Amino acid sequence: MSNIKLLVADDHEVVRCGLRSLLAGTDIEIIGEVSTGESAVRFTLEQDPDVVLMDIRMPEGDGLTALGRIKLDKPEMPILMLSTFDNPTYIARSVALGASGYLLKGCTRDHLIQSIRTAASGESAWTRDELRRVTGALATPRLAADVEVPLTQRESEVLRQLAYGLTNKEIAQALHISYETVKEHVQHILRKIGVSDRTQAAVWAVRKGLV
Repeated sequence: MSNIKLLVADDHEVVRCGLRSLLAGTDIEIIGEVSTGESAVRFTLEQDPDVVLMDIRMPEGDGLTALGRIKLDKPEMPILMLSTFDNPTYIARSVALGASGYLLKGCTRDHLIQSIRTAASGESAWTRDELRRVTGALATPRLAADVEVPLTQRESEVLRQLAYGLTNKEIAQALHISYETVKEHVQHILRKIGVSDRTQAAVWAVRKGLV
């Protein structure tokens, strides 16, 4: 059986070296290493790897943006997201944009190898638990109906920041408003779009093309 050709996209050399040594001697061959979202898109479209292992936080186009762009041209390309952050919003956006799975940088070697093989075979490497966190959002009836939701401009800004994975405190700093105000906005947003938590709101925002 031929080797699985893997592209690693991560801006930390230490992570790329670690992955190289973890995968040494397996049927997974790293055919390229890149450190920005831009170069991940370019390499994938030119070299056609079997699987892409993509960090989320990178300079020049983060991994989620790169995921979305690759999927436009190559909808079948298996892309595994790799992150330090167990962030429900990142997970929600990864699902909504068609990633094959979401790996935390603290995962075991066995889990990493198994996930890459699973993705290469065209299967989903999502765990039940990860999907359970997000499927509530995808199954919410209000989300399916293309209802125009009257969000104010400020609420739309808050929702966009929330969908990028920012905490209330970070949103307050980014928009120069108080933490309490952000909390109020988030409650209004959840009520207006008819969802029960931030993850579901993030999926809704992704589906609406707000992020």
